[in-house]
Amino acid sequence: MKFLYSLGSYTIFLNKVFSRPEKWKMFRQNILDEMINLGVNSLPIVAIISFFMGAVITIQTASNTGGGIIPLYTVGFAVRESVILEFSPTIVALILVGKIGSSISSQLGTMRVTEQIDAIEIMGINSASFLVQPKIIALVLLNPFLITLSIFLSIGGGFVAGVGTGAITPYDYEYGIQYDFEAFDYAYSMIKSVVFGFVITSVPAYFGYHVKGGSMEVAKASTKSVVQSSIVILGLNYVLTQMLLL
Repeated sequence: MKFLYSLGSYTIFLNKVFSRPEKWKMFRQNILDEMINLGVNSLPIVAIISFFMGAVITIQTASNTGGGIIPLYTVGFAVRESVILEFSPTIVALILVGKIGSSISSQLGTMRVTEQIDAIEIMGINSASFLVQPKIIALVLLNPFLITLSIFLSIGGGFVAGVGTGAITPYDYEYGIQYDFEAFDYAYSMIKSVVFGFVITSVPAYFGYHVKGGSMEVAKASTKSVVQSSIVILGLNYVLTQMLLL
């Protein structure tokens, strides 16, 4: 029953969030600000994680294919498939939940307990739409670009690690990342990035917006939002894989 109550409350919250904006000029400006805050400011951590993630996958794969039975280009192929299908869209999403999700929940929770949200409501403004909708739209639009960058950096990191350590030749690696490529794999990754971008923003916003109490409750809501968002992402990852790849 608690799950059904939370799901219903979350649905009602989203209905309130996606109401018509009152001032389009301010709405567009808020989206641009959130793109910088949520998307552009996340570039460094996405870049670092992606580069080393690709490097580690390459070295581990090369160490398991060094017997001479499996061709070396399999390393590049495995890196490409692992990064595009799973690591970049899913692992990066879980990282962004910790960075972006906790920030959104803490921000809205603090505004709730300090009665800033109540003040916005008193002025006749839909606080959920004004505060949350720009965040959701901004990350849904930018997350595919972050994941695309992550894919390229992961493959590049794999190239640097593999060639730099002598585990694989540049020709074998390049041949492997081109071998039997299907464009739908990238489309599948982009679909996941859009869905996960929605979860990363909407679920923490829900917990932060409905905080009751003081600073301790804000901290608890922030932690809970990260945990719940991670569970939702992993569950949706399974559902989307089942629907799109089988």
